[in-house]
Amino acid sequence: MTSDRNKDLKVRWHDMGGKTADPIQLTEHDFELWEKRVDALMVLSSSKGYFTVDGLRRVLEDMGEEAYKEMAYYERWIASINQNLIESGAYNIQELGEKMAEVAKRGETYGDCSIEIVEQ
Repeated sequence: MTSDRNKDLKVRWHDMGGKTADPIQLTEHDFELWEKRVDALMVLSSSKGYFTVDGLRRVLEDMGEEAYKEMAYYERWIASINQNLIESGAYNIQELGEKMAEVAKRGETYGDCSIEIVEQ
């Protein structure tokens, strides 16, 4: 016997359960430096109490279908972390903009240093 209780529930765009999707890549890969930094920022910020996993998920799920399709995994995560840090008062949009301008002046290669360059 099936229930009509859930017939009016709308499935949100991020709920992929039962839908056809691209094959899952099962190969291991190394993460890019910026991806590692996003992960570290998430761990540090959440451990300091700025947000919870629930807060991160709320922002991820509220991004909308286009953002979910267009943005890479860690791009979505940094957007969620940023929104949660703003909401928690860690910084405001003006402070973020000022810091982004400061970092942009450092150039595109800032922080992208390999061990070979350091050892020379």
